Amino acid sequence: MPWTEKSVKDQREEFVLLAKLAGANVSELSRRFGISRQTAYKWLGRYDAAVPDAGLSDRSSRPLASPRRSAPDLERQILALRAEKLAWGGRKIAKVLEREQALSVAPSTVNSILKRNGCISLQASRAATPWQRFEHCEPNDLWQMDFKGHFALHEGRCHPLTAIDDHSRYSLVLKALKQERCADVQLALTQAFERYGLPRRINADNGAPWGSYVRVPGRRPLTHLGVWLIRLGISLSHSRPRHPQTNGKDERFHRTLKAELISRKQLGTMEHAQREFDAWRHEYNHRRPHEALQLQTPSQRYQSSSRPYPRSLEPIEYLDGDLVRKVDESGWVSFKGRPIKVSRALTGYNVALRADPLDEEFWQIYFCHARIATVKLPAKRLG
Repeated sequence: MPWTEKSVKDQREEFVLLAKLAGANVSELSRRFGISRQTAYKWLGRYDAAVPDAGLSDRSSRPLASPRRSAPDLERQILALRAEKLAWGGRKIAKVLEREQALSVAPSTVNSILKRNGCISLQASRAATPWQRFEHCEPNDLWQMDFKGHFALHEGRCHPLTAIDDHSRYSLVLKALKQERCADVQLALTQAFERYGLPRRINADNGAPWGSYVRVPGRRPLTHLGVWLIRLGISLSHSRPRHPQTNGKDERFHRTLKAELISRKQLGTMEHAQREFDAWRHEYNHRRPHEALQLQTPSQRYQSSSRPYPRSLEPIEYLDGDLVRKVDESGWVSFKGRPIKVSRALTGYNVALRADPLDEEFWQIYFCHARIATVKLPAKRLG
């Protein structure tokens, strides 16, 4: 993925933050970011965590810290950051001032200043109730992916495609799309896989392009996108119908995206929307403190996957005892003289039928590692 001129500093910083994590493979990350190892170590050598932009782009010569700063100056600093980030509260502002300006100020002090200057309403203060979510233990154990509700641009409508890492809340995909098409989703995911590697599992909504709202007992809804993900060795799961909280972290990300960007910017074209998305995504990942992460940033919790995106796919192999059948162009296989509907998305692929070890009347159908159906057949076995 080449580094464009307008986003080069952000991409340098993203590379450095990922490469500095314990256990990071600098050579593999360099390949994913399209840079040489020499360039990689140059940016690693220049980077200074205390001053994140140092060495990565030109900075103002104004001092970042002033130990003798007066209270009025501190208040102006807080209000300036609040004016820049209208959706941020006292904890986020205090954390950023400590990290970037070496200013130690209590979140309660920040909130008092914001309230005194009319920046926080009583209703907003009462609504700010922190709570904890379940999260997976490691980065890339699970990615949550979905489309945010579309919104109007000056030219057409934008359908934002998003994916976040469950453990770290790291934003992996934020793509402005004209439509919710399988080909566009696959391209966006390919770019994410090339940069961050493969997750173990992706959870997505029901319906196209992820699955099918038409549910058949004993069968998984499969689309061409789902088949592609399974073929890559990624487990695919779906949210329960009418239960968006199953993808709760991505839903929360959507609300943050709307509050901090979409509702505050006039976006004209798809290209304009993407530029704003890219800048906001970098800030969300690397600067914005996250309440659910004890005010760490997502980049402090995220590490790219050790499973690289494969240049080519290995042949599909099944167990020695499996009965293998090829799916016809209508999505059916024949077994024991009986036609079984599998999925048209699997046309031309081999699937395996495996006897259920607990009930001889049932057979399980597998595609690669994924069980895609369970069917009931007469008890008599082949042979």
